[in-house]
Amino acid sequence: MVDLSVKVGSLTLANPVMPASGTFAEGTSRVFDLDCLGAIVTKTITQDIREGVPPPRVAEFRDATLFSIGIPSKGSDYYIEQTVPFYRRYTPPLVASISANTIEEFGTLAAKIAVPGVAAIEANVSCPNLKKDGRAFGMDPEATYQVVKAMREACGLPVWAKMTPNAGNVVEVALAAEQAGAEALVVSNAILAMAIDVETFRPRVANVMGGLTGAATRPIMLRIAYQCVQAVKIPVIGCGGIGTAADALEFLLAGCRAVQVGTANFVSPTAMPRLIQDLTAYCERHGVSKLSDLIGAVRMHEPIKLQQKAAL
Repeated sequence: MVDLSVKVGSLTLANPVMPASGTFAEGTSRVFDLDCLGAIVTKTITQDIREGVPPPRVAEFRDATLFSIGIPSKGSDYYIEQTVPFYRRYTPPLVASISANTIEEFGTLAAKIAVPGVAAIEANVSCPNLKKDGRAFGMDPEATYQVVKAMREACGLPVWAKMTPNAGNVVEVALAAEQAGAEALVVSNAILAMAIDVETFRPRVANVMGGLTGAATRPIMLRIAYQCVQAVKIPVIGCGGIGTAADALEFLLAGCRAVQVGTANFVSPTAMPRLIQDLTAYCERHGVSKLSDLIGAVRMHEPIKLQQKAAL
């Protein structure tokens, strides 16, 4: 019997697999039993109702997808009254993802949704900071520190900080989140990108730029996750281009404690349960009784000796 359980801060998960925010909803319960997941991360919400950006919102490529959704939200009241009660019937911890325009709003929203049934709150710091000329919170270590600090002071739940790969130095931002009291990091959100339709001369998404996700981004996300693992003492949750057990194992071997699956859920709604089954099969094939033994188990190449270099 393979033990897939992992610890992410104060939470113990039955396995390391969870959806990335915005790629999962209540309707998935009609496709597979949600109790098979390690955790459930819901779509990012805002305090007020938001419609998001106009279409077109999605541009698909061979191994990646460009999204520009704009965080449409039904608001915090709907989340508390409808979303949380729906997920209370399931065993996996519920992680609420939130976004706000100011540091103060992050704290206020975190306090409001820290209701029974919510196990942790994920701070989507990729959103624009209205007091810093629209620059994303996650691109600024100090702004990230203040967001996490405000959330920690406002509620008694664990705070996860979801990093953006668009920061000049993601490690500095990760360290700031850790110092502010984040219990875990999610590494990371989508890469800022754009595409143009050469027939219409128009950008492929109405907002001109969007977030690039999918398999093509995985080596970049893995690199960033590994760098964060090396720098911080808190758990890192890998995210970006994960769709198979092999993908997830790369992040685990690099030192991540868990993984989030995003774009793959749109390609195949059963991607996560299949990934969990394949992780079990992998461990059985390799004689691994505890999946946690693989966390950080990457083996570095032996350095080439001088005499070997001369021979080459």
